[in-house]
Amino acid sequence: MPRRLRAVIACVLGAAVLAGGLSACGSDDSSSTVPSGSDTLTVYSSLPLQGPDRPRSRDMVNAIKLALQEAGGKVGPFSVTYVSLDSATREEGKWTADKVLANARQAVRDLNAIAYIGDRESAATALSLPLTNEGHILQVSPSSTYHGLTRASRRQGEPDRFYPSGRRTFARVVPADHVQASALVGYMKAEGVETLALHSDREIYGGGLADEVEKAAERQGIEVFDRGSIDAQRDDLSGPADQVAATGADAFLFAGRTDTGAARIFNAVAVAAPRMQLFGPAAVADRAFVNALRPSAQRRMHVTSPALPPRLLPPSARAFRDNFRATFGNQPAPEALQAYEAASAVLHAIRTAGVRGNNRRAVTEAFFAIRNRESVLGRYSIDQAGDTSLSRYAGNRIRESQFVLQKLLEVRR
Repeated sequence: MPRRLRAVIACVLGAAVLAGGLSACGSDDSSSTVPSGSDTLTVYSSLPLQGPDRPRSRDMVNAIKLALQEAGGKVGPFSVTYVSLDSATREEGKWTADKVLANARQAVRDLNAIAYIGDRESAATALSLPLTNEGHILQVSPSSTYHGLTRASRRQGEPDRFYPSGRRTFARVVPADHVQASALVGYMKAEGVETLALHSDREIYGGGLADEVEKAAERQGIEVFDRGSIDAQRDDLSGPADQVAATGADAFLFAGRTDTGAARIFNAVAVAAPRMQLFGPAAVADRAFVNALRPSAQRRMHVTSPALPPRLLPPSARAFRDNFRATFGNQPAPEALQAYEAASAVLHAIRTAGVRGNNRRAVTEAFFAIRNRESVLGRYSIDQAGDTSLSRYAGNRIRESQFVLQKLLEVRR
């Protein structure tokens, strides 16, 4: 199929899913360059700054500010400003589709916009990406891991539907979920798991991760039982928990997030199957999840996370933490390190583009050309799909309501 036709089909698919997006399709370069002679560039971010996610997102915003502050607000001949957009509403207390779409439109309409950092959740990125792609703006996520954003998935038209311009403009500094799935299954193998009961939430992140876990389990010789999706926020989870217990599996994994009821289903399974090991993904590696777990569930909980303990990170990561604490008065949330690197890598791409640092396509190409970059996250490269080569995960247990490293998980790429 000709490339142009693929782009048109992708645009139509994107428009069908994301009603209210930009109306134009194609890869016209008219929006690739900031106005001629302009020496001011704007970096946007879109993160949920209301509700329970506020503290972590605030730290991510401050980390981006710190990266720009350390650069003196300039890259070569260009001044770089930063606009933080809130993807949440006070009424909802979380990100909303309307806010995510409005944020992406605002960035696209700004002729000085050169990059867009976000969104935090994969489902939000799935909404904003077709719009920023149509505007030829580099989008870098610190935390959206859904693999269908960059690679083929079980959902029809992915990843092409996210790129109506026909060109890749999205990258991330956190490993995609096919990498996390391998880490999760490797962790299970190390813990003696041979059979797994697997459930997911009903959102794009959970379903995609469960797909990848199922494939990784087959490769690594773990039998999967009772694959399905559930609404873990409903009142009574005793039925699904009893079904999990009836499988007799060695372990249970819920591929979902804290705000989609992860703690509730783990608590229910802990009661129904008192000897079953419990596994959760990075999306539950937060204080709210731990606080919502029963002690019996905490004792058997295993959680993977790309956020490694400080002693396993480069000295620059420790310097970042010290600078952050001195500047903002608190220890940064783990995601702040990823946001700091997302911003730092964007500035690197502008610098690499040289006199074309105000050209959106040139900056995007420079980002995708990152090779062996030394960063606060470790050394990494960006591949042609937009994914990082980073592949180390922490295998954490919970001790005294704190995540404690049990095993460092190295995923072969």
